Amino acid sequence: MLIARHLRDGTVRVALVLNEELVDLDTDHDDLPALLDSGVDLQNLATGDRTNLSEAHLLAPVGAPPAILAVGLNYRAHAEEGGRDVPTTPVIFTKHHNCIIGPGDGIHIPTIAPDKVDYEGELAIVIGRRCRHVPRDSAQEVIAGYTIMNDVSVRDWQKASPTMLMGKSWDTHGPIGPWMATSDEVDPHKLRLTTRVNNEIRQDSNTDDLIFDCFDIVHHLSSAFTLEAGTVIATGTPAGVGVYWDPPKMLAEGDEVSITIEGIGTLTNPVVAEPDTQLI
Repeated sequence: MLIARHLRDGTVRVALVLNEELVDLDTDHDDLPALLDSGVDLQNLATGDRTNLSEAHLLAPVGAPPAILAVGLNYRAHAEEGGRDVPTTPVIFTKHHNCIIGPGDGIHIPTIAPDKVDYEGELAIVIGRRCRHVPRDSAQEVIAGYTIMNDVSVRDWQKASPTMLMGKSWDTHGPIGPWMATSDEVDPHKLRLTTRVNNEIRQDSNTDDLIFDCFDIVHHLSSAFTLEAGTVIATGTPAGVGVYWDPPKMLAEGDEVSITIEGIGTLTNPVVAEPDTQLI
């Protein structure tokens, strides 16, 4: 199944993607964390209104994840392009929840770092139920599905902080979507991933180059802390990020980034100037 969130008549709905249509689920839940935690059979709930995909206002498939976790240097070729040793333990960092946006929403270019913004196409895990101490061989049982994340990175801020949080968490710098493919839809370790900027291919790889695969990651993280339903885990980006092109190819206002992962879909976002707003 492909599960989406969209805005219909001013109300957020969760829907099944079916034959170029969204079929609303018969549920009071408007986000995946609580819906997944309820344990209901989502397919049986697909009895509501229908919306043509071409007319739908898609939202991030998980609008308010209880946590956003990410893995750095998790593709062999990406570690090599940066001259880094291949990690022997997963490199984990977090992203702040305000980074989440959906398909078609604008990625902001910060006014204080206008030439340091980079794209990172990634496969993201969505946890399906509360879990702890998950054996690697059982990890698939706690994964609800997979989506696409653009782990947008402000490189100078990233390098200035050992935790990477400040370079990874700017508002709008966590696009996800266009929906979630349930775990029975795809083999997460044999998926082609392609990132295009203005239709130019920048990243073209396969998840078989992951150093730590999805099940390794869930096992590792759940060894330390409980993972809640709806937690999003970005699994790392392949080679081809903008900072390592010669010369670098960083994002700029007016660009468009599209990330395609086979079996899931394509996540597309425009790149826009940061709004001139101040909240105090």
